[in-house]
Amino acid sequence: MLKTMTHRIFAIALLFVAGLAHGQLLIPAPPDIAARAWILMDAQTGKVLVEHNADERLPPASLTKMMTSYVISREMHEGRIKEDDEALVSEYAWRTGGWASGSSVMSLLPKTRVKVIDLMRGVIIQSGNDASIVLAEHMAGSERAFADVMNQQAELLGMTNSHFANSTGLPDENHYSTARDMALLARALIQDFPEHYAIYAEKYFEYDNHRQANRNRLLWRDSSVDGVKTGHTQEAGYCLVASAKRDGMRLISVVMGTKSEEARARESQTLLSYGFRYYETAKLFTAGEVLSEANRVWYGKQDYLDLVAPEDVYATIPRGVKDELKTDLELSPVLKAPIEKGDELGRAAVTYDGKTLTEISVVAGETVPEAGLFSRLWDAIMLFFINLFSSSS
Repeated sequence: MLKTMTHRIFAIALLFVAGLAHGQLLIPAPPDIAARAWILMDAQTGKVLVEHNADERLPPASLTKMMTSYVISREMHEGRIKEDDEALVSEYAWRTGGWASGSSVMSLLPKTRVKVIDLMRGVIIQSGNDASIVLAEHMAGSERAFADVMNQQAELLGMTNSHFANSTGLPDENHYSTARDMALLARALIQDFPEHYAIYAEKYFEYDNHRQANRNRLLWRDSSVDGVKTGHTQEAGYCLVASAKRDGMRLISVVMGTKSEEARARESQTLLSYGFRYYETAKLFTAGEVLSEANRVWYGKQDYLDLVAPEDVYATIPRGVKDELKTDLELSPVLKAPIEKGDELGRAAVTYDGKTLTEISVVAGETVPEAGLFSRLWDAIMLFFINLFSSSS
């Protein structure tokens, strides 16, 4: 009996090794996540690796503050607000989001002035509702007007299932988002404003002798995690948008509607571990890399032209299969000058196991001016006979 079991185990091992030898990676089913909705996304490519109820509209609680910080970061980036600008703490901000409200606070006092960068840390690290409202009023005049800007920004980011009624995430029937939209927002934060995204990794912030810790437990558990934001209300449950970077790959996970602080941290870590274990972000092409060389150009001052990748190209692929990828080119049958550098002259499709991973433009690597009259006439004659012989064969 033992001998038979040993033979079976050995046979399974041989099959597994043979599979790897042929480039086949065995990827298990996605993990079971104890959350109402969740998603895992590659931050570089936007590729969704796994998801569940990712488009269900749910209350986002303090995940909302990611949009609040994004809007303020944009204002600073465009020069309309400066980090050292001082914003006034209104009576409304204090009563609605400060100590008087009994919610998460930065501990601001009414009628005081606070620097914008300190308020940003209060929003991001301490999840201060008071800081969120003060920033909203400073930028737009009122929280309601700021919410209008938030919704406009959400539309620009492709967050098609989100609507914001306030800057804090406090409960409102017209305030909702989805796991997918929150992942899109986190991706925008990371890519568009890295200098302010870095604040999300800070573990502590002290203001007016009040030192508070970042509520994202993963910052203490996993050194690759550098964000993003927690959220909790009775209606929303415990939510967490997390991001981590390992070996050149950055992932974004979103869990919404878990049962506890521990659960949201645990389920987020499960998602991230799954993604890093079985997938990688592969750089397929570098901007300017030659994809097709010495292509014949007609009517031009030069006869040949290299076709290149227009930009750096990445794809999310199963880990370890990069050498198995195939690139298929579909180019314009006849290239005619004048041609400008960057003109699209074809397409390239990258496939794995018969499935298309990504498609990109193939462009001219340089400008080819039109040739003189005699050269153009000669090329026209040559093309005529080439086409004639092609059609007769």
